Amino acid sequence: MAAPWSTDHLRLHQQLSREPQLLPAGAPLLLAVSGGQDSMAMTALLLDLQRLHHWSLQLWHGDHRWRPESSQQAQELAQWAQGQGLPLQIDSWAEPLPTEAAARQWRYSCLETRAQACGASHVVTAHTADDRSETLLLQLARGSHRRGLASLQALRPLAPGIALVRPLLGFSRADTSRICQQLALPIWLDPSNQDLRFSRNRIRAEVLPVLEALHPGASRRIAAMAERLAQEQRASDELADLALQALINSEAGADAATGARLQRRALLALQPANRGLLLVRWLALQGVGPLAAQQLEKLLQQLEPQRGPGRLVLGGPGPGQELHWDRHNIWLAPPAASPTVSLDLQSP
Repeated sequence: MAAPWSTDHLRLHQQLSREPQLLPAGAPLLLAVSGGQDSMAMTALLLDLQRLHHWSLQLWHGDHRWRPESSQQAQELAQWAQGQGLPLQIDSWAEPLPTEAAARQWRYSCLETRAQACGASHVVTAHTADDRSETLLLQLARGSHRRGLASLQALRPLAPGIALVRPLLGFSRADTSRICQQLALPIWLDPSNQDLRFSRNRIRAEVLPVLEALHPGASRRIAAMAERLAQEQRASDELADLALQALINSEAGADAATGARLQRRALLALQPANRGLLLVRWLALQGVGPLAAQQLEKLLQQLEPQRGPGRLVLGGPGPGQELHWDRHNIWLAPPAASPTVSLDLQSP
């Protein structure tokens, strides 16, 4: 029997044909599937498009063990996947923590490990335009740098040789709900998505409805703004990478993408806005996440010439890194036993 075909299939097929770098033809894909409507719609669309793009598909499900019924739902999802001829790997969180940040870190760590084990070059998640709107509002409230406002992008590195792809950013939750109904897909609801202790849920339940009431279509426009910011960020990154080459200490024998040392005096000779732009880009190339505007300001203050040499722990999930500087260079290193200053990059 021929695979189903709809305007949604055509829409995604055309997008992936225009942007082949997202999910290259023949690539081994690892799909993150929660069992909710977004991930089920994504899985069904990609399965139906497989005959045109020739991917190999594997599924991954993370059981957070936040709910008594989560293990049963994971097994039901496994049975559905088996019926579709899709291999599914399930990871269960041994010591679950009830925070969004911890859950996100655990999921991406598992996805990276599973992708390496199964040889997947692309990890695929089902984030939608609504997720993008929520992320922009959260980052805006946290005082994020512009890079943080554009952080939910369609393609980014997850690990060496592994890309993280979000092909549904042009779709809304209303779209994925319709797709699930049209394709008669099962959905496993997660009550934690209604838990207002989680900041994203409060944005979804309490903030966006008010904005939609005031300005209908607000969520769609916010998501479009996030895409414009992402495009501008990519263009800015191209110019920043060229400028960084002039700031790299050539005696260190490294370039901007491989643990380079920045010339401190040359950086501080630039206008303050350019200092921040290049420092944020350089940190991103070293694997350091987005800084809030206030955090970046504190960091630049620490680097002022009159302060002399120093070091600063860049806090956040995981072991973190430590920024060092002397009178000539700035570089990153594993954290020492007794840091002089600590800068938390996860909260303003």
